[in-house]
Amino acid sequence: MSESTAREVWRAVLGDLQLQLPRPTFETWLKTTEGIAHDDNVFVVEVPNSFAVEWLERRMYHALQKTLRKVSGREFVLQLQVRSAGDFYAVEQSAPVPDQARSVTPTAQPLFEMRSFNPKYSFDSFVAGPSNQLALSASRAVAESPGQSYNPLYLHSGSGLGKTHLLQAIGKRCASQGMSVLYVTSEQFTNEFITAIRNRTTEDFRHRYRSVQVLLLDDVQFLSGKEQTHEGFFHTFNDLHNSGNQVVISSDRAPKDLTAIEDRLRSRFEGGLIADIKSPDLETRMSILANKGDQLRIEIEENVIELIAKRVQRNVRELEGILNRMVAYSQLMNVNITLESTLQILNEMATESDVRSIDPQRIFEQVAVFYALSVRDLMAKNRTKKVSLARQVAMYLLIYELGLSPTQVGRMLGGRDHSTVIHGAGKINGEVTENVQIRRDIMAIKEAIFS
Repeated sequence: MSESTAREVWRAVLGDLQLQLPRPTFETWLKTTEGIAHDDNVFVVEVPNSFAVEWLERRMYHALQKTLRKVSGREFVLQLQVRSAGDFYAVEQSAPVPDQARSVTPTAQPLFEMRSFNPKYSFDSFVAGPSNQLALSASRAVAESPGQSYNPLYLHSGSGLGKTHLLQAIGKRCASQGMSVLYVTSEQFTNEFITAIRNRTTEDFRHRYRSVQVLLLDDVQFLSGKEQTHEGFFHTFNDLHNSGNQVVISSDRAPKDLTAIEDRLRSRFEGGLIADIKSPDLETRMSILANKGDQLRIEIEENVIELIAKRVQRNVRELEGILNRMVAYSQLMNVNITLESTLQILNEMATESDVRSIDPQRIFEQVAVFYALSVRDLMAKNRTKKVSLARQVAMYLLIYELGLSPTQVGRMLGGRDHSTVIHGAGKINGEVTENVQIRRDIMAIKEAIFS
């Protein structure tokens, strides 16, 4: 198989996985992987670094092989190898350089992909529309004058609408101006903090995070509920903010809805500019698809673009995932992307796509509405019978309908232990077959969620 064909096959695999996996998992570990070659037995995929190779082999190897077999129709031994240096650049920069020499160049191989900028994420590649104009304008302003315009800047939206894109665009622009920039997820921050405590290197940790000029923290809703982690981030935030350094935060919900986050942190988040990103309208979705087609260097008829945009409405990530699959399919099968072939593929994907595009927040909202509660009630420590039942139903739906892990669900529910989630979801799963009323309630909630 040629190199170009290997890339096309793996692009189709990624398109499929993009619709299967939670956004943080896909963005962190898979988005920048690339198929480079294969023979009759082995399919080779490049991964940004050795840490990612180890993680994928340990956690996702079977799923990757299964999806590769589904897309290619052949059995391969999947070989993951570290990409040669240069495709990504570290975000931690040295001292400012003269204007004529300011450019984003590699300084070191990043330890984790999360500490790297994705070359595809820039302001130029971000498609603007009424749904994201405030967030985009604020992000541009912050990138031009970090620490002055809006500090902190808090971006929030549902999954796959461009929060990470804007965070990294800010980071790239600031780094190109010679500033020290650090982009991490909340999970990364938590893991590094715990490791620092364990290894007694907290002073190095403090220096690393408090010496940067721009800190970009993605998915703050997953910040551990542990008191020490909150304490560590609280002081990090204060030090940076008081020094006039820029902090940009993203989340899937507004600060007031971060019930697992301490009040003093929420108040800090609310002290800056809060900008939400809504689902894009039809025209914006069509522009996104056209822009993606240009990036892939393919021509797509406007009626095909319109069909996809009308069928896929929830988020940008799903739009791009479906287009990737369609393009790869057309190249592999050597057929054009026509209105008829597009309709066929969309119909084949309809069932799985409808389920996978559901935002977990929608499940919380519909469960809360059904039981006459608030979403905050579900996140809180309230253990009344009514609240406990509603919370367990939410656990059940998130695991059995969306396929989320107990650990992920526990984080979403205010930092609850995964064993608690397993017990709660398992209890409802057992009652669905035995309790007629519970079964009817679940069916009514699902109808509201997926309508």
